Amino acid sequence: VTSLSLKDLGGCRRCSRLVDFMAQLSPSKARTRADYHNGPVNGFGDLQARVCLVGLAPGAHGANRTGRPFTGDGAGDFMYPLLHLAGFSNQSEVLSADDGLELNDLYITNAVKCLPPENKPKAEEFAACRPYLEKELQELKALRVIIALGHGAHKSLLRLFQSQGLIKRLAEVPFGHGSTHQLANGLTLIGCYHTSRYNVQTGRMNNRMFLDLLDQVRFLLE
Repeated sequence: VTSLSLKDLGGCRRCSRLVDFMAQLSPSKARTRADYHNGPVNGFGDLQARVCLVGLAPGAHGANRTGRPFTGDGAGDFMYPLLHLAGFSNQSEVLSADDGLELNDLYITNAVKCLPPENKPKAEEFAACRPYLEKELQELKALRVIIALGHGAHKSLLRLFQSQGLIKRLAEVPFGHGSTHQLANGLTLIGCYHTSRYNVQTGRMNNRMFLDLLDQVRFLLE
């Protein structure tokens, strides 16, 4: 088992905007609707992981198609070879949910489990999904470091930590690449620019930056 059993997530229809959007999404590259997962995407990885990477939401023709975070899109094509290089996975090539990928000391999930229009979840959609994210983090018993991939994931995590009394104000924990903040419960939150194709193409994110951040995570674990 590489996914936590989040009760009701598979059948979740709480956000009608997201349900409607997935229902009318046009498949890409001569695929059909039958090739698409088009539903909530569970996190996956090592259930004994000390590190959890939290992204924003499934990509339209990536995780929303394959049913596994960052699988089948540009963000994952950038990320997984570097995770492999850093020792967090068993293979560099990632194609589908049944390609044999195993994560080591890492669990990957998203702040919002369903595909949002324009990749922009609304505040109420973040809020509707936060209980699932909270349960995932609680069930990772060895968890020590959380990587917030992008500003949206970072903000949703902060709202969760605020509700748990771990921080008072969101402004106390600004987002930045490599920014670290130790929470009252011993967890460390580290910010990371998103590995989106746009960020890579514009030079906001590159291989060295991501590998250096993974080194930073290793240092925090030691």
